[in-house]
Amino acid sequence: MPMRTLIIEDEAPARNLLRELLAREADVEIVGEAGSAEEGANLLRRTRPDLLFLDIKLPDGDGFQLLADAGADTPSLTVFVTAFDEYAVRAFDMNAVDYLLKPFDEERFERAMRRARSHLQSGALDELRAQMADVVRRLGGQMLGDRIPVKQEGRIRFVKCEEIDWIEADGNYVRLHVGKETYVQRQTLTSIETRLDPAAFLRIHRSVIVNTASIATLQPWYTGEYVLTLNSGKELTVSRGYRHRLRSILGELAADQP
Repeated sequence: MPMRTLIIEDEAPARNLLRELLAREADVEIVGEAGSAEEGANLLRRTRPDLLFLDIKLPDGDGFQLLADAGADTPSLTVFVTAFDEYAVRAFDMNAVDYLLKPFDEERFERAMRRARSHLQSGALDELRAQMADVVRRLGGQMLGDRIPVKQEGRIRFVKCEEIDWIEADGNYVRLHVGKETYVQRQTLTSIETRLDPAAFLRIHRSVIVNTASIATLQPWYTGEYVLTLNSGKELTVSRGYRHRLRSILGELAADQP
């Protein structure tokens, strides 16, 4: 029997490449393609594939939530397709799944297919589905912003968001300042902002996010900006364009300031 395979990927180049590579596999039947979580969920219910290539970030949701909602429709095997750094994915003990880090090549694709075949041929489909459900619970929880995986001297450390004092943008990277430590991660400031609790973290500049619990003092400046001092003594500037956001921590006091 062919390996019935579904592709859920919103980026056309990656989706086209997957389609092309899968078409070369004699034992694969592509049962559908989707570019969004909603469309993908509908196809998942209708096709009940053996193998799913699933993008983690979709325009209307994420792959983890899609799988969490799939229930009995969860495929036997899922290969995550992601633009996240390899270490951020490898940090999770995903015994039942594999991943493709975009941009991926044919050799890496073939490795994922070999692993998929090995798992499916083992016949332990119920066990695979149970492992997948556990992965979704653990991995999905990381997307809620309670912890962020960072690389430190060849190891993966999970930094609790509440421990982060402030974050600064550095091109396509961000620097997480945690006490006396600084960790560099490949993602944009806007991207990491979506993972943080808006009640706890405040964007005060186009390149700076601060943990409100780390703020010690706030002083108005003559330019219409504010100088914010953290508990560590670090001074940061609240730019005029973000001054209105101070209401979230100062309430009416912010409105009284010049």
